Amino acid sequence: MAAAVTRTTTTTDWGKADFEAIYNCPDPRRYFTTLQPLEYQIPHHGQAVFRAVAETLQRHRGAHRPLNVVDLCCSYGVNAALLNHRLSLTDLYARYTDHRPDTPTSDQLRTDDRTFFATRRRAEAFRVTGLDAAGQAVDYARSVGLLDDGFSENLELEEPSPALRRTLADTDLITVTGGVGYITARTFGRLVEGMSAPPWVAAFVLREVPYRPISALLARAGLVTEKLTTRTFRQRRFVDGAERRAALEALAGRGLSVTGKESDGFYHADLYVSRPAADVAAFPLVGLLPG
Repeated sequence: MAAAVTRTTTTTDWGKADFEAIYNCPDPRRYFTTLQPLEYQIPHHGQAVFRAVAETLQRHRGAHRPLNVVDLCCSYGVNAALLNHRLSLTDLYARYTDHRPDTPTSDQLRTDDRTFFATRRRAEAFRVTGLDAAGQAVDYARSVGLLDDGFSENLELEEPSPALRRTLADTDLITVTGGVGYITARTFGRLVEGMSAPPWVAAFVLREVPYRPISALLARAGLVTEKLTTRTFRQRRFVDGAERRAALEALAGRGLSVTGKESDGFYHADLYVSRPAADVAAFPLVGLLPG
């Protein structure tokens, strides 16, 4: 079992490994060094999808301002780094798993990262607000310039703060790569209720997790949810045999085949995209996404 991983049955309900110890550290190094051996890769898939979706939405809205993106369970700003910078997930692994003798302190790394990201920022960057219960992770991402705004609030337990409500009001796109299951329709409901217009939502969701409660909530907010049926997306390797068996049992309980998917030793996620009906008609899902 990888370092900093324990067994849990919280909110996931199928014995998924618990990585709680890596999510709220002073800097991202423990996060990346723990997940690299497991080939954690869903942010890589999110980079291509979110950028394609955001660019289409930016053109469609014709706004003279950067698109406002809200990234749920943003952690250390990984999705923001990949969305707005000339970087790959491989680049981030190389940066944060470099075991040099002169290992910088968290404060030194933070200073270095400000320059690192600023010099690689895309001219057409979007405005990103991050939301995550992990305060240290959000603070890091905001301080190095990955997040324009960041909030360490848990909307499963509490209403959004006034500051968060103001920031959410003009949201164009909501993204999430790994949080659904830990966050539920309760969080999504509190997000969209204060928005001035229905946003688009792009969510990668592990196949063990039913998305219907969230898609039903979004439908009440005026959004039609489509599931990409042509493929699934690898998230990471199973930590061990026990986690694999538990995942396969959960999928069997949902009546889902694992052939060509979890049978390869990885968690797989589905992609759901929610939009107003007129936008669904104007931009068919398959044409909207990268090839």
